[in-house]
Amino acid sequence: MSHRDGVVAVDRALALLEAFDDARTSLSLGELAAATGLVKSTALRLAASLERAAFLRRSADGRYRLGPALARLGARYQASYDLGRSVQPALERLAARSGESASFYVREGDERVCLHRVNAPWHGLLHVVHVGSRFPYQTGAAGQVIRVFDEPQAPDPDGVRGTLVAMSAADRTLSDTAALAAPVFGADGAFVGAISLVGPASRFGERLLPRLRREVLDTARQVSKALGAPLTPYEHQAA
Repeated sequence: MSHRDGVVAVDRALALLEAFDDARTSLSLGELAAATGLVKSTALRLAASLERAAFLRRSADGRYRLGPALARLGARYQASYDLGRSVQPALERLAARSGESASFYVREGDERVCLHRVNAPWHGLLHVVHVGSRFPYQTGAAGQVIRVFDEPQAPDPDGVRGTLVAMSAADRTLSDTAALAAPVFGADGAFVGAISLVGPASRFGERLLPRLRREVLDTARQVSKALGAPLTPYEHQAA
């Protein structure tokens, strides 16, 4: 059975997978049905197919959990960008030097996706963000960078194109937090994604902010260089 935008059965199967989140890592059949609006018999048939393909696994207690096939797809997704060898070590260094959480975001349609992540080494604030977390693409400091550099005609009231760094402190998902972000460019000079640093707003104040800005910009420049960017705006800025 199909409809104008695809196949209903596939949409329903994907809805079962989307029912899981950080707070619900295991679900009963009834919980799956309630979360997706499906009747139990339909949810059971779809779950059985997903289980055979290892997208779901069923424990001895009868509850469902996400399966290893999703981890394999996630690894292939990361590999398709060919970024891991350059981005992950750079994020580890950024997190170690700053003490805050460092991430790399790419745009997918109207969302930005966390492709790589290193949590803050000394506190647990914002550890709720994981690889694969999604947000509206234009939100936060990373969203500002993505919007400005992925859409050349987009307005840039904060001058991010010139400074190569964006900051967000208001209207954040978690209050009393702040973030900085800078763009990464690829071998053809095209925009690839955004390096982001996030932590308590108190640590992004006047005293520490200049150093954190330099750390984020330097990390983005290093990753761009490693990806073979021929003449990035960072080099233009230094000239």
